[in-house]
Amino acid sequence: MTETMGNQKNDVDRPIDYPMNILEFQKMFPDETACLKYLERIRWPSGFCCGKCSQIGEPFRISKRPRVLKCRACHHETSITAGTVMHRSKIDVLVWFWAAHLVSTQTPGISALELQKKLGIAYYQTAFQMLHKLRSAMVRPNRDKIGEEWPLELDIVYVGGKAKSGVSGKTTQTPVIIAVEVRQREIRDPVTKKIKQRALAGRIRLQKLPNKKAAGVNQFAQNCIVPGTSIVSDDGAEFSGFNRLGFKHQAVAMRGDKIKMDSTLPMTSVVTANLKTWIDGTFHGVIKKHLQAYLDEFMFRFNRRFYRAISFRSLLELGALTPGVTYKDVYGKSDAKIDHEIDIM
Repeated sequence: MTETMGNQKNDVDRPIDYPMNILEFQKMFPDETACLKYLERIRWPSGFCCGKCSQIGEPFRISKRPRVLKCRACHHETSITAGTVMHRSKIDVLVWFWAAHLVSTQTPGISALELQKKLGIAYYQTAFQMLHKLRSAMVRPNRDKIGEEWPLELDIVYVGGKAKSGVSGKTTQTPVIIAVEVRQREIRDPVTKKIKQRALAGRIRLQKLPNKKAAGVNQFAQNCIVPGTSIVSDDGAEFSGFNRLGFKHQAVAMRGDKIKMDSTLPMTSVVTANLKTWIDGTFHGVIKKHLQAYLDEFMFRFNRRFYRAISFRSLLELGALTPGVTYKDVYGKSDAKIDHEIDIM
């Protein structure tokens, strides 16, 4: 049965709200219908637009198929979840909303095992893939490059695995390049009452590298950093091409001196410590194959750490742009063995 819903309140011009806490989340999204209405407004903020004939206006709604909208002009049917991270998912949209809220707003994040327990998901594999679909939406298409008005600290760290004992430079760990904007904020000294500047980590970019060579480092810099940005790093050979690429590069000899590194690159030291603590504490290690997905989640959460509440809406907005990864993307092939996050690199 098709319903016209002609008396439905027009929400087109009203700003899209977001829950500030878990109680507000429960009030805003008590059921599937509320979630679908919210997702519809995110996908079509100016009103429903038919993907076939481009007609804009209130669609027909099918009571027995609440996810489907039917164009009044051409009668083409469009699923509200089509083309999103929930594309063809049999999981209730309400469960997807809860997963998005937990992964985007909880300070330590959430593992697949914990998500399975909290939401009563039948299979670990389902929870694992849901989180990976959400992670795949955490990188905004054509995102801005960082830097320009703010200088950057840049370093390469190793994540997971083990260093091979007695063999200099040999390791099973994965190199990860980290770039951090160094911003300044004004604070009042509690003793002198004077205003002074304090460094603050701004936006970050993280990328898994195949090796610690200049080619990969240069490609990362060109993809993620605004030309002309001031960059501070150690004096490793992998950073030697920055000036030729148009960056203002300051190389500092550190020779493995941790104290000097912490004082020269304090923001990257903080980000590195947070990253490793988060991976070990929440996931107890991650699979090397999926490391970039976890780095993407860490970036998403860190860059929005002062705006936790709005992160939920941002994640749904980004999730509406992509269907996310598939089962084969996550596991390699349809009959692949299911790995757990606790299988450490």
